Amino acid sequence: MTDTPPVIEIRDLHKSYGSLHVLKGVDITAHRGDVVSLIGSSGSGKSTLLRCANLLEDSQQGDILFKGEPVRWKGKGAGRRPGDGKQVLRIRTNLSMVFQQFNLWSHMSILQNVMEAPCTVLGRERAAVETAARGYLDKVGIGDKCDVYPAQLSGGQQQRAAIARALCMEPEALLFDEPTSALDPELEQEVVKVIKALAAEGRTMLIVTHDMKLAADVSDHVVFLHQGRIEEQGPPDTLFGAPKSDRLRGFLSATQAA
Repeated sequence: MTDTPPVIEIRDLHKSYGSLHVLKGVDITAHRGDVVSLIGSSGSGKSTLLRCANLLEDSQQGDILFKGEPVRWKGKGAGRRPGDGKQVLRIRTNLSMVFQQFNLWSHMSILQNVMEAPCTVLGRERAAVETAARGYLDKVGIGDKCDVYPAQLSGGQQQRAAIARALCMEPEALLFDEPTSALDPELEQEVVKVIKALAAEGRTMLIVTHDMKLAADVSDHVVFLHQGRIEEQGPPDTLFGAPKSDRLRGFLSATQAA
Protein backbone atom coordinates (compact mmCIF):
# COMPACT_ATOMS: atom_id res chain seq x y z
CA MET A 1 0.00 0.00 0.00
CA THR A 2 1.16 3.51 -0.77
CA ASP A 3 1.24 6.34 1.75
CA THR A 4 -0.23 8.71 -0.83
CA PRO A 5 -3.51 10.13 0.52
CA PRO A 6 -6.74 9.37 -1.35
CA VAL A 7 -7.71 11.76 -4.13
CA ILE A 8 -11.18 12.04 -2.55
CA GLU A 9 -12.09 11.15 1.02
CA ILE A 10 -15.48 11.79 2.59
CA ARG A 11 -16.09 11.13 6.28
CA ASP A 12 -19.42 11.08 8.10
CA LEU A 13 -21.10 13.40 5.59
CA HIS A 14 -24.55 14.75 6.41
CA LYS A 15 -26.68 16.81 4.04
CA SER A 16 -30.20 18.14 4.57
CA TYR A 17 -32.61 20.26 2.59
CA GLY A 18 -34.61 21.86 5.37
CA SER A 19 -36.20 19.00 7.32
CA LEU A 20 -35.30 16.42 4.63
CA HIS A 21 -32.18 14.54 5.76
CA VAL A 22 -30.68 13.27 2.47
CA LEU A 23 -27.24 12.01 3.55
CA LYS A 24 -26.97 10.49 7.02
CA GLY A 25 -23.29 9.93 7.72
CA VAL A 26 -21.64 8.65 4.53
CA ASP A 27 -17.97 7.63 4.12
CA ILE A 28 -16.37 7.32 0.66
CA THR A 29 -12.72 6.89 -0.31
CA ALA A 30 -11.24 6.98 -3.83
CA HIS A 31 -7.48 6.48 -4.19
CA ARG A 32 -5.63 7.40 -7.36
CA GLY A 33 -6.81 5.14 -10.17
CA ASP A 34 -9.88 3.90 -8.28
CA VAL A 35 -13.26 3.69 -10.00
CA VAL A 36 -16.02 3.92 -7.38
CA SER A 37 -19.62 3.49 -8.51
CA LEU A 38 -22.58 4.70 -6.47
CA ILE A 39 -25.81 2.77 -7.00
CA GLY A 40 -29.24 2.88 -5.37
CA SER A 41 -32.84 3.88 -5.94
CA SER A 42 -33.90 7.41 -6.89
CA GLY A 43 -33.78 9.58 -3.78
CA SER A 44 -31.09 7.50 -2.06
CA GLY A 45 -28.64 10.43 -2.08
CA LYS A 46 -26.24 9.36 -4.86
CA SER A 47 -26.23 12.56 -6.92
CA THR A 48 -26.33 14.72 -3.80
CA LEU A 49 -23.20 12.97 -2.53
CA LEU A 50 -21.41 13.65 -5.81
CA ARG A 51 -22.39 17.33 -5.74
CA CYS A 52 -21.22 17.65 -2.14
CA ALA A 53 -17.87 16.05 -3.06
CA ASN A 54 -17.41 18.70 -5.75
CA LEU A 55 -18.60 21.48 -3.40
CA LEU A 56 -21.55 22.32 -5.64
CA GLU A 57 -23.72 21.67 -2.58
CA ASP A 58 -22.96 22.63 1.01
CA SER A 59 -23.05 19.83 3.57
CA GLN A 60 -23.94 20.40 7.23
CA GLN A 61 -21.59 17.95 8.93
CA GLY A 62 -18.59 15.77 8.15
CA ASP A 63 -15.25 16.13 6.41
CA ILE A 64 -14.29 16.30 2.74
CA LEU A 65 -10.62 15.90 1.89
CA PHE A 66 -8.93 16.35 -1.48
CA LYS A 67 -5.51 14.64 -1.69
CA GLY A 68 -5.36 14.75 2.11
CA GLU A 69 -6.26 18.45 2.35
CA PRO A 70 -9.47 19.05 4.32
CA VAL A 71 -12.02 21.55 3.07
CA ARG A 72 -11.98 24.52 5.41
CA TRP A 73 -15.45 25.44 6.71
CA LYS A 74 -16.95 28.42 8.45
CA GLY A 75 -20.16 28.24 10.45
CA LYS A 76 -21.95 25.14 11.64
CA GLY A 77 -25.01 23.11 10.78
CA ALA A 78 -27.39 24.81 8.36
CA GLY A 79 -25.05 27.83 8.25
CA ARG A 80 -21.92 25.88 7.30
CA ARG A 81 -20.17 27.09 4.15
CA PRO A 82 -16.71 26.60 2.65
CA GLY A 83 -14.42 29.19 4.20
CA ASP A 84 -11.83 29.62 1.45
CA GLY A 85 -13.02 30.54 -2.05
CA LYS A 86 -9.61 29.92 -3.63
CA GLN A 87 -9.52 26.43 -2.14
CA VAL A 88 -13.02 25.70 -3.50
CA LEU A 89 -12.01 26.81 -7.01
CA ARG A 90 -8.84 24.70 -6.89
CA ILE A 91 -10.72 21.60 -5.76
CA ARG A 92 -13.53 22.08 -8.28
CA THR A 93 -11.14 22.47 -11.19
CA ASN A 94 -9.44 19.22 -10.15
CA LEU A 95 -12.72 17.28 -9.87
CA SER A 96 -14.32 17.64 -13.30
CA MET A 97 -18.04 16.85 -13.36
CA VAL A 98 -19.93 15.24 -16.24
CA PHE A 99 -23.66 15.84 -15.86
CA GLN A 100 -26.66 13.86 -17.04
CA GLN A 101 -27.86 16.69 -19.30
CA PHE A 102 -24.55 17.50 -21.08
CA ASN A 103 -24.69 21.27 -20.22
CA LEU A 104 -22.92 22.34 -23.42
CA TRP A 105 -23.13 25.99 -24.49
CA SER A 106 -25.42 26.09 -27.51
CA HIS A 107 -23.83 29.22 -29.02
CA MET A 108 -20.31 27.74 -29.08
CA SER A 109 -18.85 25.11 -31.38
CA ILE A 110 -17.86 21.78 -29.84
CA LEU A 111 -14.19 22.80 -29.91
CA GLN A 112 -14.99 26.13 -28.22
CA ASN A 113 -17.02 24.29 -25.55
CA VAL A 114 -14.07 22.06 -24.71
CA MET A 115 -11.56 24.94 -24.68
CA GLU A 116 -13.57 27.49 -22.70
CA ALA A 117 -12.86 26.49 -19.09
CA PRO A 118 -9.12 25.74 -19.44
CA CYS A 119 -8.67 29.15 -21.11
CA THR A 120 -10.93 31.30 -18.93
CA VAL A 121 -10.80 29.52 -15.55
CA LEU A 122 -7.26 28.16 -15.59
CA GLY A 123 -5.76 30.86 -17.81
CA ARG A 124 -3.92 28.39 -20.02
CA GLU A 125 -2.38 29.44 -23.31
CA ARG A 126 -4.95 29.19 -26.09
CA ALA A 127 -2.87 27.38 -28.72
CA ALA A 128 -1.83 24.68 -26.24
CA VAL A 129 -5.42 24.27 -25.06
CA GLU A 130 -6.66 23.91 -28.64
CA THR A 131 -4.13 21.16 -29.32
CA ALA A 132 -5.20 19.36 -26.14
CA ALA A 133 -8.91 19.85 -26.87
CA ARG A 134 -8.61 18.38 -30.36
CA GLY A 135 -6.74 15.44 -28.87
CA TYR A 136 -9.45 14.77 -26.29
CA LEU A 137 -12.20 15.02 -28.93
CA ASP A 138 -10.28 12.46 -30.97
CA LYS A 139 -10.00 10.31 -27.85
CA VAL A 140 -13.79 10.19 -27.36
CA GLY A 141 -14.36 9.53 -31.07
CA ILE A 142 -15.73 12.86 -32.30
CA GLY A 143 -12.61 14.63 -33.54
CA ASP A 144 -14.42 15.35 -36.80
CA LYS A 145 -17.10 17.38 -34.97
CA CYS A 146 -14.90 20.25 -33.74
CA ASP A 147 -16.62 22.95 -35.78
CA VAL A 148 -20.27 21.91 -35.37
CA TYR A 149 -22.66 23.11 -32.66
CA PRO A 150 -24.28 20.99 -29.93
CA ALA A 151 -27.72 21.00 -31.61
CA GLN A 152 -26.17 19.27 -34.62
CA LEU A 153 -25.00 16.29 -32.54
CA SER A 154 -26.83 13.24 -31.20
CA GLY A 155 -27.21 12.89 -27.45
CA GLY A 156 -24.41 10.34 -27.32
CA GLN A 157 -22.09 12.67 -29.22
CA GLN A 158 -23.01 15.58 -26.94
CA GLN A 159 -22.21 13.51 -23.87
CA ARG A 160 -18.87 12.47 -25.36
CA ALA A 161 -18.15 16.16 -26.00
CA ALA A 162 -18.96 16.84 -22.33
CA ILE A 163 -16.48 14.12 -21.33
CA ALA A 164 -13.82 15.70 -23.57
CA ARG A 165 -14.54 19.04 -21.92
CA ALA A 166 -14.03 17.49 -18.48
CA LEU A 167 -10.79 15.81 -19.57
CA CYS A 168 -9.42 19.06 -21.02
CA MET A 169 -9.29 20.47 -17.48
CA GLU A 170 -6.74 17.71 -16.80
CA PRO A 171 -8.39 16.93 -13.48
CA GLU A 172 -7.27 14.64 -10.68
CA ALA A 173 -10.64 12.84 -10.85
CA LEU A 174 -13.77 12.67 -12.97
CA LEU A 175 -17.24 12.72 -11.40
CA PHE A 176 -20.04 11.26 -13.53
CA ASP A 177 -23.66 11.94 -12.54
CA GLU A 178 -25.87 9.43 -14.40
CA PRO A 179 -23.90 9.97 -17.63
CA THR A 180 -26.05 7.61 -19.73
CA SER A 181 -29.55 7.92 -18.29
CA ALA A 182 -30.69 10.62 -20.77
CA LEU A 183 -29.67 8.51 -23.77
CA ASP A 184 -31.33 5.91 -25.94
CA PRO A 185 -29.79 2.42 -25.52
CA GLU A 186 -27.73 2.53 -28.73
CA LEU A 187 -26.33 5.97 -27.90
CA GLU A 188 -25.73 4.88 -24.30
CA GLN A 189 -23.23 2.29 -25.53
CA GLU A 190 -21.12 5.01 -27.21
CA VAL A 191 -20.65 6.70 -23.83
CA VAL A 192 -20.16 3.43 -21.92
CA LYS A 193 -17.31 2.56 -24.32
CA VAL A 194 -15.57 5.87 -23.53
CA ILE A 195 -16.00 5.42 -19.76
CA LYS A 196 -14.60 1.88 -19.96
CA ALA A 197 -11.58 3.18 -21.89
CA LEU A 198 -10.96 5.85 -19.23
CA ALA A 199 -11.20 3.22 -16.48
CA ALA A 200 -8.68 1.04 -18.35
CA GLU A 201 -6.28 4.03 -18.38
CA GLY A 202 -6.40 4.13 -14.57
CA ARG A 203 -8.30 7.39 -14.20
CA THR A 204 -9.80 8.16 -10.82
CA MET A 205 -13.59 8.26 -11.15
CA LEU A 206 -16.73 8.49 -9.05
CA ILE A 207 -19.72 7.30 -11.08
CA VAL A 208 -23.37 7.64 -10.12
CA THR A 209 -25.15 5.21 -12.40
CA HIS A 210 -28.35 3.23 -12.96
CA ASP A 211 -26.43 0.90 -15.30
CA MET A 212 -25.50 -2.14 -13.21
CA LYS A 213 -23.49 -3.69 -16.05
CA LEU A 214 -21.37 -0.54 -16.33
CA ALA A 215 -20.82 -0.52 -12.56
CA ALA A 216 -19.89 -4.21 -12.60
CA ASP A 217 -17.53 -3.85 -15.57
CA VAL A 218 -15.53 -0.74 -14.64
CA SER A 219 -15.60 -0.43 -10.84
CA ASP A 220 -12.98 -1.31 -8.27
CA HIS A 221 -15.52 -0.60 -5.54
CA VAL A 222 -19.32 -0.29 -5.56
CA VAL A 223 -21.37 1.54 -2.92
CA PHE A 224 -25.09 0.82 -2.51
CA LEU A 225 -26.90 3.76 -0.91
CA HIS A 226 -30.33 3.38 0.67
CA GLN A 227 -32.17 6.35 2.18
CA GLY A 228 -29.00 8.36 2.69
CA ARG A 229 -26.89 5.60 4.26
CA ILE A 230 -24.45 3.05 2.90
CA GLU A 231 -26.37 -0.20 3.05
CA GLU A 232 -23.62 -2.33 1.52
CA GLN A 233 -20.32 -1.84 -0.31
CA GLY A 234 -17.47 -3.86 -1.72
CA PRO A 235 -15.86 -5.12 -4.93
CA PRO A 236 -18.34 -5.60 -7.77
CA ASP A 237 -17.99 -9.40 -7.87
CA THR A 238 -19.10 -9.60 -4.25
CA LEU A 239 -21.77 -6.92 -4.38
CA PHE A 240 -23.45 -8.19 -7.53
CA GLY A 241 -22.60 -11.87 -7.14
CA ALA A 242 -23.32 -12.41 -3.46
CA PRO A 243 -25.26 -9.47 -1.99
CA LYS A 244 -25.66 -9.73 1.77
CA SER A 245 -28.55 -7.38 2.51
CA ASP A 246 -32.19 -7.95 1.62
CA ARG A 247 -32.42 -4.35 0.37
CA LEU A 248 -29.58 -4.81 -2.10
CA ARG A 249 -30.99 -8.15 -3.29
CA GLY A 250 -34.36 -6.47 -3.83
CA PHE A 251 -32.78 -3.54 -5.66
CA LEU A 252 -30.76 -5.76 -8.00
CA SER A 253 -33.79 -7.95 -8.66
CA ALA A 254 -35.84 -4.87 -9.58
CA THR A 255 -33.15 -3.50 -11.92
CA GLN A 256 -32.80 -6.84 -13.69
CA ALA A 257 -36.57 -7.03 -14.17
CA ALA A 258 -36.78 -3.49 -15.59
